[in-house]
Amino acid sequence: MTRVFAGIDVGTSAVKALLADEDQHVVAEASEALPISRPRPLWSEQDPEDWWRVVGKAMARLKQAAPDSFASVRALGLSGQMHGAVLLDRERAVLRPAILWNDGRSYDECRVLEQKLPDLGRIAGVPAMPGFTAPKLLWLAKHEPHVFSRVRTVMLPKDYVRFRLSGEIATDMSDAAGTLWLDEATRAWSAPVLAATGLTMEQMPRLVEGSDPSGTLRPDLAREWGLPQDVVIAGGGGDAAAGAVGIGAVSDGDAFVSLGTSGQYFVSMDAYRPFPEAFIHAFCHAVPDHWYHMAAMLNGASCLAWAAKLVGAQSIDALLARVEANYRGAGQIVFLPYLTGERTPHNDPYARGVFFGLDVEASTEALIQSVLEGVAFSFAEAQDCLAMAGTRVDRVAAIGGGTRSPLWMRILASAIDKPVMLYREGAAGPAFGAARLARLAVTGESVREVCKAPPVTEVIEPEAPLVDAYRSAGEKYRRLYRTLREEFRR
Repeated sequence: MTRVFAGIDVGTSAVKALLADEDQHVVAEASEALPISRPRPLWSEQDPEDWWRVVGKAMARLKQAAPDSFASVRALGLSGQMHGAVLLDRERAVLRPAILWNDGRSYDECRVLEQKLPDLGRIAGVPAMPGFTAPKLLWLAKHEPHVFSRVRTVMLPKDYVRFRLSGEIATDMSDAAGTLWLDEATRAWSAPVLAATGLTMEQMPRLVEGSDPSGTLRPDLAREWGLPQDVVIAGGGGDAAAGAVGIGAVSDGDAFVSLGTSGQYFVSMDAYRPFPEAFIHAFCHAVPDHWYHMAAMLNGASCLAWAAKLVGAQSIDALLARVEANYRGAGQIVFLPYLTGERTPHNDPYARGVFFGLDVEASTEALIQSVLEGVAFSFAEAQDCLAMAGTRVDRVAAIGGGTRSPLWMRILASAIDKPVMLYREGAAGPAFGAARLARLAVTGESVREVCKAPPVTEVIEPEAPLVDAYRSAGEKYRRLYRTLREEFRR
């Protein structure tokens, strides 16, 4: 009997879903856009009901695109945006909109948490930052005590979808890692960190490994969707870890950069090695007995989408083609990409985007090139933080929507001075990794047997003249942020 495995990625801007067959070929894909709310400065929220509504639409599109494969689904894996606070009451009803990963309102609460627990970075793998879940609950206790008092369950975005799929309250190790409540070394909830935020173990989801079963699809949903009654739902993973599984970054030293809405520089490890001093995340992986180091940047390909809208471009591809045609090396305009603050290496929710060095000759193409370069410089700075933590790589893979731009990849390779590999399935990302985790949850195969790297389609080498030029421009980029840091806070 043919077995098919489904992966669902609950992103920030869209839900993406796919079906993968036993040969790991993607047989159908679907993407459905999500709304986002920014009711106040620094705030970023979504209605969990929107995730569930859009998941249903994505699954319907998969069924329409490949009905036979859809009917053969044996397991489903989940991935999603990390750190979001989804709050349920005693009746398991949602209490308020989810507070997302790129929400910066809890900066003061991070300082409180660090004062309560000076060794937090060693326990949780990273210092307190506003994006994480724990400080959000401290903010809630202070500013919305009427809501906080009713919280009976705290969960993460993809796990709310799991709850609606199966009725199970559970999460995987990699997504739990991004809450600050997980003791990364023991892969268990930390009672001291929970207590510091006024919570208990009873309010936390059950923990499972990403490649283990977490439950099965509700019978009524199976009937409604035309699926078997025993579809297993895997633990899954946070988007970064699931993306790593999708491109085979599951062994010590495997590295990749993800250029999606946000940006990540990820290196898999076979041991837990925290280094909070550099704001590097040392988190549990989505597969057992593995961890990872990650530099997390809040602003990735979303900067290009913003800039394209700013200049009135109807097509990002056409805009990039114009930039590439006009490219003559490192530009003179410097762009700070901190449109929603920044995590690694600044831990600064107040930082904002900046164009510096404009003159009367500045063109649309020059502005867009500076955006590509500014994001690349943020990856170069992240790489330096990883090196401070003792994590060095020889070459990196690249995934995410930004990889579709040859010029951006050329700039990135020279900015980080590393060869950049592009994979055939690079664009599939976390949803494909979630499908792999679904497969592992039902087949008993080994992680390395299933989670192999896709074929390399291209290796982009650093170019010596560009390496030198971008090293100098990158230093200017760093000086500009340091000069403006206090001004951002004012």
